[in-house]
Amino acid sequence: MSDLEGRVLHGLVEEASGDIVLRLDAQGFIVHGSENISELGYDIAGMLVMPHVSDLADGEHSDLVGAFVEKTMKGEAESRWCEFPVIANAPASVFDPADYRRWYSLSLRPITAEGGTAQGALGLLRSVQHKRVLEGELHSRAVTDPLTGLANRQAFCANLRRHLAAGGGQLLAVFAVDSMRAMFMQYGQRTADEIMWGFAKFLETMALPGHEIAQLDHERFAVILPNMSASAAREWAGDVLKTFSALALPSSSRGPQLSASAGLATVECTVDWTLRQAELSLVMARAGGGMQVGHCGYDMSGAVAARQNASNGASPVGVAAAPR
Repeated sequence: MSDLEGRVLHGLVEEASGDIVLRLDAQGFIVHGSENISELGYDIAGMLVMPHVSDLADGEHSDLVGAFVEKTMKGEAESRWCEFPVIANAPASVFDPADYRRWYSLSLRPITAEGGTAQGALGLLRSVQHKRVLEGELHSRAVTDPLTGLANRQAFCANLRRHLAAGGGQLLAVFAVDSMRAMFMQYGQRTADEIMWGFAKFLETMALPGHEIAQLDHERFAVILPNMSASAAREWAGDVLKTFSALALPSSSRGPQLSASAGLATVECTVDWTLRQAELSLVMARAGGGMQVGHCGYDMSGAVAARQNASNGASPVGVAAAPR
């Protein structure tokens, strides 16, 4: 690889990762540094005498970095990363030098000749703070829905397991915007995403303190309702449906008329059982024409019975009968 190609590769790595790319000679002196080394206050292009990579380290850590470089060149390094504090080369008259003490990790790979002798090394200098931010983002993406920012199904199931381990008994509500598939087919993915995002934000505003909201999949949301009786949960869910329908009136005749349905169940037995009961309640509510609240519960004696829930005559939201 030519020097020009190497510089282009350095730039690609720098843009992709945010790491500072370094090229060292056999003694550990910096031969080339990517442009973002300027974050540390160094202008490599303007230096007549290039610094040793250990000169970047603060105080007594310089010897640690020097030993790490030496062992890497010999292939004897016990670890691929060396962590140390760096004090950026910034004018003290402008900023307090203490503000420039940051922790970085250095990774080196020796460049060896045919005989195995190291002729230099390529290195990545990575901000530890930046690394922690990336780790936090990765964790956040693993437990949240990327569109709405709500907890995803995996995180929600973990919350349900904790509630079950503590005895359970809470009410669970599962909401879904009616006819989402039809709206997707008619208006496209962008409109469907906007509807889901809007309903998620609306649900957050309707949630009471202590409610735990999550997105189960591309059309269903779940809310754990602690310290709520069955009647209070039905009333709250019905209020959510009525308010959403009133707020979602189309601005034109071409806009979709939005409504939602909900299913209630008790947090009991297992996570799968609880979700199945809540989703069955939702199915019953939708089968009744939508804009309804279904409630599904399990009789621990094993008997199955139907609970008839009378809806308020003044309310457009019905309560679907469902197995108990």
